Amino acid sequence: MPTRMIPVPEGLDGERADMALSRLLGFSRTTAQGVLAAGTVLSNGQVLTKSDRVLSGDILDVTWTEAEPLRVVETPVDGLTIVHLDDDIVVVDKPVGVVAHPATSWSGPTVLGALAALGITVAAGGPPERNCIVQRLDVGTSGLMVVARSERAYSVLKRAFKERTVHKVYHALVQGQLDPLNGTIDAPIGRNQAHDWKFAVVADGRPAATHYKTLEAFRFASLVEVTLETGRTHQIRVHMASQRHPLVGDPLYGADPTLSRRLGLERQWLHAVSLSFVHPATTELVQFSSSYPDDLQGALKAIADT
Repeated sequence: MPTRMIPVPEGLDGERADMALSRLLGFSRTTAQGVLAAGTVLSNGQVLTKSDRVLSGDILDVTWTEAEPLRVVETPVDGLTIVHLDDDIVVVDKPVGVVAHPATSWSGPTVLGALAALGITVAAGGPPERNCIVQRLDVGTSGLMVVARSERAYSVLKRAFKERTVHKVYHALVQGQLDPLNGTIDAPIGRNQAHDWKFAVVADGRPAATHYKTLEAFRFASLVEVTLETGRTHQIRVHMASQRHPLVGDPLYGADPTLSRRLGLERQWLHAVSLSFVHPATTELVQFSSSYPDDLQGALKAIADT
């Protein structure tokens, strides 16, 4: 098993142990937490847990077991639709219950596995288990995603997402009526200190801005159109919950389970309806759209009839 003795630099003074370990050794946060949970990370002879804080000058004694490398498994995915395919990109309409790429915390189907099962090759840019991935959607979010098929496309699209020139539009059903009906939520997002698997609006989080427009207001909920200036994890879900308007069907962020059951929802009502960007090869603007899947359409009809 690999072992390292690492001094904590000044830049990580006061940082959580899992974040420090991730940055010092290049681990994913999940991997760092697993190593800490095994009790094989010592600081000055004391076992560290993930929420402990490290101090500048501490010596970390880290021992870990090399994990099996992640790999893409060819797995057909019912409901995944190819919206556009050419030599440089593939645009998919992702169903709920599918993640973008393999991860240590996920054993279900992936977009990359579905593409492999269809015989669609992708670019080799990035880490092997997520080569060609330039954007992600939550497992519980459906809708449009673009995947790079050429290294040129991977490079151009990564830069486009970083420079925020890709235009993404989401529709969400949120509880209650927003006031004002249209607006911007500008609030930093970071890890929830009480529940590590959640995110929250926190003072020392990363900047995040969400623009919303009410499309239709119902008695118990509102259909809103959302665009993002930033792409933080769970951003729409966190920002709407911070305004006391969680997404319908999203119990992780405070949705009313009674309303979710009444509408037959088993996931958050959130769909990526539109995607547009400059094509990495032709340099022409391309635009794609997606209609609501049956579960979201059914819930929307039910809320309108309530």
